[in-house]
Amino acid sequence: MTDSSRSNADKKFSAQPGSTPLVLDSPHSGTVYPDDFGAALPLYVLRQAEDTHVEKLYDFAPLMGVAWVEALFPRIYLDANRDTTEIDVDLFDGEWPHDVTEDEVTLQKVRLGKGLIWRFTDDGQAIYERQLTVEEGQRRISECWVPYHAAVSDAIDAAHARHGYSIHINCHSMPSIAASHATLHPGLEHADFVIGDRDGTTASPALSNMVCDFLRSRGHDVEYNHPYKGVELVRRYGKPEEHRHSIQIEINRRIYMDEETLEIVQPGFDKLKQDLRDLVEWLLKTDPRKL
Repeated sequence: MTDSSRSNADKKFSAQPGSTPLVLDSPHSGTVYPDDFGAALPLYVLRQAEDTHVEKLYDFAPLMGVAWVEALFPRIYLDANRDTTEIDVDLFDGEWPHDVTEDEVTLQKVRLGKGLIWRFTDDGQAIYERQLTVEEGQRRISECWVPYHAAVSDAIDAAHARHGYSIHINCHSMPSIAASHATLHPGLEHADFVIGDRDGTTASPALSNMVCDFLRSRGHDVEYNHPYKGVELVRRYGKPEEHRHSIQIEINRRIYMDEETLEIVQPGFDKLKQDLRDLVEWLLKTDPRKL
């Protein structure tokens, strides 16, 4: 990236370099709603899409030498954890000039309104009372998706170059119960944690299972690859055969916040944060090449 493009990108995300093999990113905790959003819904409804407070849960990481990348733009404006081909073409007022996925599994989420640019909220409310222009969609990709992914990729490359391996944790939160348009499992009551590695394709299953066991040892209910296996950020950057491990961690929001008011709830928040700090400390001592 050029200096000028980095200057523009800095407005869309925050990135802190690390010195360890570990990289954390939070693509869905952004709260800076762009002036050109043009959504038809009030802010308190739009904010329900955020992975609220995830950036606070992990704010200890940079002080431990862990690289940190955080989206500042909101997920409901553009979802950095989707591929650029995951487009609902009916959302736009003209012909979309780029590739669009034909994968039927991926299209299931697009049809729920959960593609790269969302069309519906988790409970099925239409986000717009208009069609977006093609230029709007292209601009969101170039100003948000491209620099965010470049920052994650750069951080992983740097960690791998330093240590010969990298561990990338893709940080998320999830509602306690899946809503109608949120997932392919509406009404599902979620566990405390869901650990995803796309069925062992983005990280060593041994490493992922050790993460599950660590969290269970702290008293948490943990599911592995169900109902969330991980999406674009782990799929794109997880290459365990090259010692590049990417794992998605989903945390149930009821543990640490009020899901209606978005307020932090104690003592759940502090206990969870300590568990996550201890997990990061453990990961820093773990070399997946020796598992």
